[in-house]
Amino acid sequence: MSVEHQPRLPSPAERRRRNREEMTGAILDAAREIMREQGVAALNLNEVARRVGVKAPSLYEYFPGKAALYDALFRLGSTLFAGRLEVIAQQDGDPFEQIGLAIEGYMTFAQEYPELWSLVFERPVPGFVPSAESMEISRAILERGRQMVGNFIAAGRIRTDLTPEQATDFIDAVMHGLTAAHLANQPELPAGSGRFGGLIPVAVQFFRAGWQPQTQQEVSDADGDDGVD
Repeated sequence: MSVEHQPRLPSPAERRRRNREEMTGAILDAAREIMREQGVAALNLNEVARRVGVKAPSLYEYFPGKAALYDALFRLGSTLFAGRLEVIAQQDGDPFEQIGLAIEGYMTFAQEYPELWSLVFERPVPGFVPSAESMEISRAILERGRQMVGNFIAAGRIRTDLTPEQATDFIDAVMHGLTAAHLANQPELPAGSGRFGGLIPVAVQFFRAGWQPQTQQEVSDADGDDGVD
């Protein structure tokens, strides 16, 4: 191989950055394993260090404490879910079908990343408060959901006296409730099946029954009904 075609060797700074990224990823992976095995609140830095093959003080070169590690995991989970929500938001389908997709997507996310789902959408760690940067991602998820619902309401595709904020909160409550019940009872079953996962179509049916805009024929029938036989 000629000299001009030899691959360029990474600089010392590039090697240090790559090594740091790899170690950071290994720490996050080890932390997630512990959280899955022992519970989100059971994260222990000594055990994390043991699993990545370093002494506990070495972790402080990457995370200044357990709160910072939790924060990085919170940010990771929020970012992953935000990406999934955006895929659903970009679809231009029936609003009630999109609500169903959102509920199923939320449940699927919780099954695939139970430790991140719990950290982001519940409060399993006493005293942990996400950083402003991490909370911004979380707020963006909420605002994106409100935007989706608000657009449906403004376009007349959803009929409700609720504000977009209230309607979104109601959807979120149903979504979280079904997911939490599914994980607590039949976590081995795929989203959309089982005792609670199988209720997703029922939830969509209830939303449709309550929020479906009237058809023109229904409006005409209502206007023409004067109550006289």
